Amino acid sequence: MIHHILVPVDGSPNSSIALDYGLYLAPRFSTSLTGLHVIDIYLIQGPVLTDISGAVGMPPYDGFFEAVETTLVEKAEAILMDFKTRCGQAGVACGVKKNIGRIPDVIIEESREVDWIVMAKKGEHFHLKEGGLLGSVAEAVVRKSGKPVLITPERFIEIESMGLAFDGSESARKALDLSLGISEQAAWPLTVIMINMQGGRAVELTAAVEDAAQEKNVDCEVIQLSGKEPEEILNFIRQGSVELMVMGAYGHNRLRQLLLGSTTSQVISRSPVPVLLTR
Repeated sequence: MIHHILVPVDGSPNSSIALDYGLYLAPRFSTSLTGLHVIDIYLIQGPVLTDISGAVGMPPYDGFFEAVETTLVEKAEAILMDFKTRCGQAGVACGVKKNIGRIPDVIIEESREVDWIVMAKKGEHFHLKEGGLLGSVAEAVVRKSGKPVLITPERFIEIESMGLAFDGSESARKALDLSLGISEQAAWPLTVIMINMQGGRAVELTAAVEDAAQEKNVDCEVIQLSGKEPEEILNFIRQGSVELMVMGAYGHNRLRQLLLGSTTSQVISRSPVPVLLTR
């Protein structure tokens, strides 16, 4: 099911944690990793460096941008060398790629050849961009790549069980299929939580989940919760119930589809465990 994982790395502590998760997942799914470093074209050709140089009274000199590009390339090679070293130490098959462009566009393009993407919620240059609860690069990748994206937290913890937030929507049903496949392969028990489901709807969805889990022979429990969606999901996570949360990137509300669903964004931004998103 999972044969190839892409791990974007930028040298930041957050991307190092993403690699920790990639190295943890690889032997459990017999998968290889590709480390991708994207040199942001905006840092080479955009106004950022011009603004900085102008602010200190030093307009760019001949060869200024070439020197900057050389420095960024050297940094990229060092980051990717560290990636290969860590993979080698862990006995994980790997490859590396270096490219120049808009970071989300390059990640999305490279993701066509992989099964999953594992990345930090906020990268090295998050503070330079307009951002919200989730870094703009991560949100663009989730929205446009079409691949499952594992968004990693600031601290690594081993995964021994997993949860799924399920509301019966199309994206949630895809997330259920993905969760059952992962649980079957990794032998991680699955807890499916439903929030504010009542009466016949709750019975119907519970039966659908249990039937699907039985077909896959997966250890699965369904629990019903009531309250505000993001708070209930986060409380469930903080109780130490699971070490991995799976969610569909969108819910029923079409207005929320203009951006990443509000519940999803809040959970990702505040979750102490990785969140796996699927569209």
